[in-house]
Amino acid sequence: MSHKHKTVIQKIYAHPVATNLDWKKLQATLEHYGVTVEQTNANKARLAMAEQEIWISLPHHGHELNEKSEVIKLRHFLELVEITPQTA
Repeated sequence: MSHKHKTVIQKIYAHPVATNLDWKKLQATLEHYGVTVEQTNANKARLAMAEQEIWISLPHHGHELNEKSEVIKLRHFLELVEITPQTA
């Protein structure tokens, strides 16, 4: 497992909520752990794994996911599919 992927997972679970998650690195990490990532033209991404799915808004300016609510939604999704810093 890549140290870079584990670092991204740790950042998602960090307190206070991280607001500077690079989307490309995040996408690569999620795909590494088996999450299906589908982007739409409406600036959204569908994340799916193990019969769980969420939609998150992608960054409008820059390349970083910086909405706290989206990071928290992502964190809850990862908990449901059992991807945590301890299991990464």
